[in-house]
Amino acid sequence: MGDQERPPETAPSEAEFAARLEEELKRLKISDVLVQTLYTISSLGYHKLGTEHRDLPQARLAIDSLRALLPVLKDDTPAEVVRDFEQVVANMQLAYAAAVRDAPKEEAPPEPAAEPEPQPESEDLEPVDDEELGGGG
Repeated sequence: MGDQERPPETAPSEAEFAARLEEELKRLKISDVLVQTLYTISSLGYHKLGTEHRDLPQARLAIDSLRALLPVLKDDTPAEVVRDFEQVVANMQLAYAAAVRDAPKEEAPPEPAAEPEPQPESEDLEPVDDEELGGGG
């Protein structure tokens, strides 16, 4: 063996593996994981905006997720990284708008609308007389 690597038949023990994992976890920063997550989400989002694999609801979810996570990183990540991801979001929003415009009407996702207030069913209501309202009778 030219280089002093461990032969494949002697894999690290469970204790060695756990120790290595613990060392890696000590060095790992949440902000680094979030930046990698943003990168992954943006890549998937762009893929879902492509004509071959278009999935507009998933693209919208990617955009919304990026917009939700970016403010969390502003104080813990270099400003240029945040700025670059803000530009990615803007570009994805433009691409999404173009995809919605170009999509056949039956494929276009519905625009999010405010949920209507639930109205009680008429059978749930009981008549109220004047006495219960404090009126005389």
